[in-house]
Amino acid sequence: MLSSLSELVWQDWIWFPPGLGWADLQDHDGKVFPKAGDLWATIPIALSFLVIRQIFESVVALPLAKLLGVKDNQRVRLIANPTLESSFLNLSKHPSKSCLESLSKQTGWSVRQIQRWFRSRRNLDRPNKLRKFREASWRFTFYLVAFFAGLAVLIDKPWFHDTKMMWQDFPKMPLITSQYWYYMLELGFYMSLVFSVATDVKRKDFKEHIVHHVATILLISFSWLMNYIRAGTLIMLLHDASDYLMESAKMFNYAGRRKAAELLFALFAVVFIITRLVFLPFWIMHTTWVYPLTLYPAFFGLYFFNGLLVVLLFLHMFWAVLILRMAIKLLPGNDNAEDVRSDKDETESEDEDEDKTETSKNGHVQNEITIERWADRPLRRERCQE
Repeated sequence: MLSSLSELVWQDWIWFPPGLGWADLQDHDGKVFPKAGDLWATIPIALSFLVIRQIFESVVALPLAKLLGVKDNQRVRLIANPTLESSFLNLSKHPSKSCLESLSKQTGWSVRQIQRWFRSRRNLDRPNKLRKFREASWRFTFYLVAFFAGLAVLIDKPWFHDTKMMWQDFPKMPLITSQYWYYMLELGFYMSLVFSVATDVKRKDFKEHIVHHVATILLISFSWLMNYIRAGTLIMLLHDASDYLMESAKMFNYAGRRKAAELLFALFAVVFIITRLVFLPFWIMHTTWVYPLTLYPAFFGLYFFNGLLVVLLFLHMFWAVLILRMAIKLLPGNDNAEDVRSDKDETESEDEDEDKTETSKNGHVQNEITIERWADRPLRRERCQE
């Protein structure tokens, strides 16, 4: 039954133009073509990246952090309280007023003491600067190496200068050794990001990053199977062109080098918008979607491939909004620059602002700063058990 289903799903007419099919991807006359079995090699590569990352962060990133003066914020040490810890883990990290009053009766602490305890407990769960720096330095190193390695692989290829050449002799383009390793390493790296997602720093766009990683893995894998490798290499190069700039900006930001961080972020913003919102749709997607229809009748594989590109494009548009918001904060005279996706430590003044908000007349907020500061806080849906 599974064999019949596989034959039905992978029929030539679904994935290839008329007259072409899987038989055209069989090795012959010394020419090698991509195969589905090649993708299994990415699993040990991904696991190797996880090991290399641990070594890199300890041997390279940690000394570099000390050299740049990366310092962690000093956090208040918590007084052990099993009742509050149980409420924090099982009920709510942001207890309501009624819950605070109930906990006050149970522990004998004042509401203000409990608020401070919960604030400090939330801060303990947030990643410190050193951890963020180590993660950013690892990604910076990979993206930097991947971009210039990809550029070296593609600079002399005809489809780099004329994208229409990516369809020449499709799908009978033999595999080049440099393309094989470029694909395997990129795919292995993104798979390692999925493997480490549970331990990596989580930001406000966590879900969007998961969608991005999955769509990227599907796109790279599918382009390998269908021998859309020429298009795939160009897409990977465009993505790597801006990522290392963003990671370097983070590194300098965590090190307290604000001017350098702002300059790198501005450069990142320009490169990101040009590569992902201009080159990708108008240079790459035009050649992968519009141009092929002048050569072949429409077929499902073409739309599936471009559908994955559309998912990435929408994610790029989402991130472009965040980037523009950040760019506005970097304008002269604005001292409130920070990563809008970050989950920063809370301060006691923020709790005071919240109290003012909750006690305002008729439920109206009197302080606009309070709205902006607390807009992204989790909804308090939990109820404290009396």
